[in-house]
Order: sequence, then structure tokens, then C-alpha cells
Amino acid sequence: MSKTLTALLASLLLALATATPASADERPHKHSHEHDHHHGAAQPEKLSLNAGQQWPTDAPLRQSMAEIRQELAGKLESIHAHRLNAAGYTALAKKVEAEVGKIVGNCHLEPAADAQLHLIVADLLAASKQMTGKQQRETGAIKLVQTLNNYATYFADPGFKPLSH
Repeated sequence: MSKTLTALLASLLLALATATPASADERPHKHSHEHDHHHGAAQPEKLSLNAGQQWPTDAPLRQSMAEIRQELAGKLESIHAHRLNAAGYTALAKKVEAEVGKIVGNCHLEPAADAQLHLIVADLLAASKQMTGKQQRETGAIKLVQTLNNYATYFADPGFKPLSH
């Protein structure tokens, strides 16, 4: 190893060793699947249209959202009848998380659309978390329906139909 590289590495290690760790309140809160590349766009506080138009989508996003919708649609009757058991909610939540992972891993939206998608992803993950809890599983499923319907309202996906509940 060259002296320059050794010195650089030593400086880096010293900087890391002496850095003050951020408190829990200062660290970003990230879920393992969170969509954390921002492309420089400001994070909006709520969903909105793009100058009155829906945001563009790409094929991987449309595919994953269709997969989530299909999985939920197949369980809606059981959810409404209060017959979906904990394992059913957990399976639905795992499907949501797996598809969110695909959405995040394959995102190629422009920055403003991506920033709006962050809101959808956050709601998908919140619904998933509720569905795996000991209480409010049905509330999580309702949140999932609302999130999918928000996606249908704010994103251009001609094949995607809102769900009724």
C-alpha cells in the first residue's frame, strides 16, 4: 500500500472514530425497503397532480402495483367478512413489502414523479406494518386500499383500476 493511500485511509479512520454519532432524533428513519434516493427533488408533504395531470409511471412500477392490487383484491371478501386470519394478513403484508422492494430497486421516474411516489411507498409500508401487528390488521388493509386508490388517482397507469371497499 502506498504512503499516500495509507495516510488517506488513516485520516478517514480518524475522522470516523472522532465523529459524534447522531442522536436517534437526528438520524434518518429508514425502512429496509424505503425509497431513499431523492434525485434532488424536494419531498412533498401530500400527494398532488402534475399541473393537473397524472404523474408518469414505468413498467416495473405498473407491474408491482398490479401485483399488490391483485393480491389485495383476492382477500377483500375475507377482510370485509372479518374472516382473514393473522397468517393471511401477514402474507398480504409480505407481498406488499416484496413489491415495494421491486419498485424501489427499479425506479426510473423523473425527480418530481419520484418524490410523489415516495408518499405512496411510505403509505404502502405503513399499511403493511399495520397488517402484521397484533391489532388493527383490518385498518391496515383499508389503508392499503386507500393507498392503491391514491396511486390510481395520481399516477398514469391505464390498466390500474381503483378498488371499492
